[in-house]
Amino acid sequence: MAVRIDLAGWTREATLGQPGDFFALFERADVLGFDGVWFSEFRVPDAHWPYPSPLLLASALLARTERLRVGTSVLVLPLHHPLMLAEEIAQVDYQSGGRIDIGVGRGTEPASLQTLQIDPSQTRERFETACRLIRAGLSGATIAGGPQDPWQFAPRTLASTGVQRPHPPIYVAGSTSETLGFALGEDLPLLLSLEPPETGQLERLAQVAQQTGQDCTPLRSRSSLARYVCIGATDEQVQAQLDTLWAQYYQRRVYFAGKRGIAPADVPPLDRDQLLRDLFIHGTPEACIAQIQALEARTGIHQLRCVFNANGLWSNATALAGMELFAQEVLPVVR
Repeated sequence: MAVRIDLAGWTREATLGQPGDFFALFERADVLGFDGVWFSEFRVPDAHWPYPSPLLLASALLARTERLRVGTSVLVLPLHHPLMLAEEIAQVDYQSGGRIDIGVGRGTEPASLQTLQIDPSQTRERFETACRLIRAGLSGATIAGGPQDPWQFAPRTLASTGVQRPHPPIYVAGSTSETLGFALGEDLPLLLSLEPPETGQLERLAQVAQQTGQDCTPLRSRSSLARYVCIGATDEQVQAQLDTLWAQYYQRRVYFAGKRGIAPADVPPLDRDQLLRDLFIHGTPEACIAQIQALEARTGIHQLRCVFNANGLWSNATALAGMELFAQEVLPVVR
């Protein structure tokens, strides 16, 4: 089966720079034949990130491209009124001729919740209620907020339900049994994580399916994987690029560990072989093709989000060079 090949990794600091230069990268991706690109939502951040709203960014990029899809990874549903968000999704879907994908999640950033005065204990209820309302509204149903719901509003039907039927594709991001069970119950595919890799998520999904007597295979096959990609014409070129990554990669791990209260001395050294095995597609075009085909065969999943920029640790120029080679040598084969 053909593999859908998307792009990801342009988030936080990786989005800095002039908008025209940033947009040009994805205009080129459109020409090269990549299927889509995904952007994250970081509302009211402490740092300077120029694109906190992925839907506004999607609208700009969709107006500049012809066939590239744009996805949200993810819209943090507890932060939004579902009726307003459903209207915005429908508008972007209509404007783009049906090229928007919607990833949704519960969110894990306490600062955003605090700033927006949202009780963290209510995020699961807000997430599940909003997801159901948005999906129903985009499908053309009349929706309303009930007396026990986080949002109370009178019955409304969206003025536009967009282009895609029954609604734009909706993916769920999450790792807990509760969120995976929600996705399974709603028959919504998953945006599987890169770090940690998807193995734990898929194991928990299988456990939930077994406990509830459901078959998770169809949902799993419609889900999306993610991998860092390092491609070069020779093994030597690939190794040279990887050698520029490891020190920065380790420092980033130390930084995020510190945010969880872990001291730098307690962050274990990198196991490069395991990282390459679990998180990367890497090597010459032939090696990358073989790894993608093996990943598809092992997981039964046919969508791959490729991170050519190592989440901002490699420059856009380096990422674009990899994208060019990948598009020339790999895309025609895996499609």
